Amino acid sequence: MNNHRFTTGLEKLHEIDGEAGRKVIESLQDIAPDLARYTIEFPFGDIYQRKGLSLQQRELVTVAALGALGHCQPQLHVHTHGALNVGCKPEEVVEAVIQLAVYAGFPTALNAMFTVKEVFLERGLIEEK
Repeated sequence: MNNHRFTTGLEKLHEIDGEAGRKVIESLQDIAPDLARYTIEFPFGDIYQRKGLSLQQRELVTVAALGALGHCQPQLHVHTHGALNVGCKPEEVVEAVIQLAVYAGFPTALNAMFTVKEVFLERGLIEEK
């Protein structure tokens, strides 16, 4: 195992996802510890360490990609929190999801927006009507 990739990846995971990221990694330890390690090393130890995009931009891209896939609501939930954790404004997250309607369709954008809404409600950014 490349300890540098793991260590820097774990630090980045904590910076972005905090407790939620730790819980995902811990939940894999009894069944697939290698998958937990890969999840830390590749995306967070390699990709998130690259120059060229800010952490906020990377999280907005991640929110858009997970939303566009249409079947990743748990991960979208975590990364919506992550986007807010690293300084993205709620309006930026909303705009990233609205952009999905053009390229991924309205049903996909609506489903993603409902996940974003859950996060905003949890964080007290909006109130249920």
